[in-house]
Amino acid sequence: MRLQATREDRLVAGYAALAIVIHVLEAGFPSPIPGVKPGLANVVTLIVLLRHSLRLAIWVALLRVLVGSLLVGSFLAPGFWLSASGALASLAALTLGRTFSRLLPPLQLGAVGLSVLAALAHMGGQFALAYAVFVPHPGLLRLLPLLMSAALLFGLATGAAAAAILRHLPPPAAARP
Repeated sequence: MRLQATREDRLVAGYAALAIVIHVLEAGFPSPIPGVKPGLANVVTLIVLLRHSLRLAIWVALLRVLVGSLLVGSFLAPGFWLSASGALASLAALTLGRTFSRLLPPLQLGAVGLSVLAALAHMGGQFALAYAVFVPHPGLLRLLPLLMSAALLFGLATGAAAAAILRHLPPPAAARP
């Protein structure tokens, strides 16, 4: 039996590869706040979400976390679990954001709104796991405002980057006349 790759399979593979490369490169950048990164690979996830579908965006995000952690050597280490919890929380927020945008068109969220929502959820998911499992100390709560502020700023930046890239891309092949 021979498996045939579909158009969606090739899209996921290409976008995931791009997100993984960005993830690995970003892992090598020093951070002024330990564990806080801009999340540049999330630009790819946003583009997939807004150009294609939530389902493809979920595949891209989960493959990025899994393969990225294997490549940087953090698979099953605390960093992997933090990244996975943040990605799952972010994907849940994107799902809710897209659902509400479709049910209530006046609340339509664009790239920046979805990015901020996802970034705050990502940080919230990571923080919840860190507090519950890794550092269950009340002193950790003092970091939460700083971490959420960083998430807000990086969410604005990655959303603006995704919006700018989307403006310069032709419509997806399926949407072309």
